[in-house]
Amino acid sequence: MEVTGGVVTVAPSAAPPHHFIAGDLHKALHRAVPAEWGIHQWLPLAVPSHGGMYLPDVLVVPGKGPRIGGSRAPAAHAELAVEITSRSDARHERVIKRDAYAAAGIPLYLLVDRFAPGGPTVTLYGEPRDGAYSVLAETAFGAAVELPAPFEVTISTDDWPTP
Repeated sequence: MEVTGGVVTVAPSAAPPHHFIAGDLHKALHRAVPAEWGIHQWLPLAVPSHGGMYLPDVLVVPGKGPRIGGSRAPAAHAELAVEITSRSDARHERVIKRDAYAAAGIPLYLLVDRFAPGGPTVTLYGEPRDGAYSVLAETAFGAAVELPAPFEVTISTDDWPTP
């Protein structure tokens, strides 16, 4: 369940390829973040500036889950949000969540777009300013994605499943 602009939406469960990619990202990030940071899958994220509560596929926050407190992680504490598109929600993650995360000041947003019009892509957004991100990198599946500091990790997309 997510809340966008005060409207509650319920999405169907993600398909196995979606979970495979999320797990792969989780493993790669685990090697890169400090031990006291948390890497969470589907942790509720409060984005009050957009009247929202989102469930990023992967979320990295300094501190472990119990230290976050409350029922949602505040977006202001996040260092990285990751969304993996499904056929039914691609626009939502390409536009609405991207803009909400930028407005909340989340430093990095990684969009894994399995259903991009030109073929599966990975786009890294960063440098949020005035509610918008800059594109830091964009690549097709099969090429590596490099996350900058504080992560400084290269993520292989070689075996990520395509639609």
